[in-house]
Amino acid sequence: MAQYLIYFNQQWVGDHPDDWWPTRVEPSMAVMKEMQAAGVLVFAGGLEEEDGPVYAADATSGEIVVTDGPFVEHTEFLGGLTVIEVPDDETAKYWAGRVAEGCGWPQELRKFKPVPGS
Repeated sequence: MAQYLIYFNQQWVGDHPDDWWPTRVEPSMAVMKEMQAAGVLVFAGGLEEEDGPVYAADATSGEIVVTDGPFVEHTEFLGGLTVIEVPDDETAKYWAGRVAEGCGWPQELRKFKPVPGS
């Protein structure tokens, strides 16, 4: 079994009226429950938005330095992620599509490369 990351950048969500957001709760939670029932869900969560804490850790100077704020200024940031464990790419693509459908915005799918010895 391989692990895959399904994720979205906050900017992919788009602009929606306030009354649109509550309509996404039930379908997105239904997909999470479906993943749990199928035994493929490892972890899922949304990240704090722009006003949440962001820290950067850098050890390239030989000393560990942790600072407030992103390491590099950027226009997009990760909004949320789901980690699944499934037997193949086709199954992973199925679940990525279900997450996109449940949330109502695009998702990207990537396979984790295992760390040797883990």
